[in-house]
Amino acid sequence: MNDLFEYWQLLLIPVFFALGWAAARVDMRQVVHESRALPRSYFQGLNFLLNEEPDKAIDSFLEVAKVDSQTVELHFALGNLFRRRGETERAIRMHQNLIDREDLDEKVRLHALSELAQDYLKAGLLDRAEEMFNKLLATSFDAEAKRNLLEIYQVEKEWLKAVEIARELPEIASQRDVAEYYCELAANEIMRSRPDSAREYLEQAMQQNRKCVRASLLQGDLLLQEGKLLDAIEAWQRIEQQDPAYLALVAQRLLETYRKLERRDEGAALLRAYLERYPSLDLLDVVYQLILEGEGTESAYRLVRDELQRNPTLLGLEKLMSARLPLVEPEVRVDVELAKTIIQGYTKRLSRYRCDNCGFKARQFYWRCPACGGWETYPPRRSEEFDQTL
Repeated sequence: MNDLFEYWQLLLIPVFFALGWAAARVDMRQVVHESRALPRSYFQGLNFLLNEEPDKAIDSFLEVAKVDSQTVELHFALGNLFRRRGETERAIRMHQNLIDREDLDEKVRLHALSELAQDYLKAGLLDRAEEMFNKLLATSFDAEAKRNLLEIYQVEKEWLKAVEIARELPEIASQRDVAEYYCELAANEIMRSRPDSAREYLEQAMQQNRKCVRASLLQGDLLLQEGKLLDAIEAWQRIEQQDPAYLALVAQRLLETYRKLERRDEGAALLRAYLERYPSLDLLDVVYQLILEGEGTESAYRLVRDELQRNPTLLGLEKLMSARLPLVEPEVRVDVELAKTIIQGYTKRLSRYRCDNCGFKARQFYWRCPACGGWETYPPRRSEEFDQTL
């Protein structure tokens, strides 16, 4: 019985071989047929790619796209490649040619319209990009269009439009971001001396985010502009409950307002208490000037020395050298000035703010990072202080 089974196996081997050979022949014929249908430029392009000649490969693939009206995916691939290479004009032409074709499927047309909008955005043609993205609203590209429109409105400072579209994108734009849009509107109104509309925008900002420090800061500025000095101080003091790290941003405002009220000692006591509870180099600068004016160089020096012992930093050491200079003997002053100059060479790169999100450094404080576009991503402290907290 076993011999009979093995015999049949031997007979079936040629049969299976023949069937496999026939199937391969059919597949090979199909491959050969399809390859003959492809333009010669396609194979030239592949050859250029293999030889690491991308520019020549692109030219060959462009020729294919002209010859074969069905190469939609090739159009998209080339358009994206051009955009990544910064050749936005060529990318725009590729996608515009697709849109102009009458036989194009509607789904593909929307895709081409989305790519064209991205081309305009990359080229900095924001008006045209906005027009294209608006055409994509209420389509399968609706969410992507809204995200890009939100970015365009922020770049163009169209804050009311940004508020409107941000409400539809809670996963992209937080209540904190919307509060910042209202703060931008309020800041513009304060600059134009329109207190009523500014006050309304600030109230909306606080409704969005009760801990919006910037709204309290601007409310104080608005009240100061209206001559309500005590109310302005109260608004700035509210920052301590929202986020005390930001008190350094209003320290100078508080000092000047207390001076106008002729209540300098009260202001000095408040700022010294802030410095004691919430140490900050920027806050130290204000308190140092205050003590220097009111109590003299010796007291100002002791303040900086005590603060440096409590929070040792190079920036603090530079401040200590400045405070020490008027107190040293003339023959020692040259050495102290030399030490201060050397320290300043190191502190120039430390005396900056740094974005928590992308690490971008700047000499001035920003509510919105100019590099990554994040809102409230700059801690209100210098980069040396930031490094110490890591």
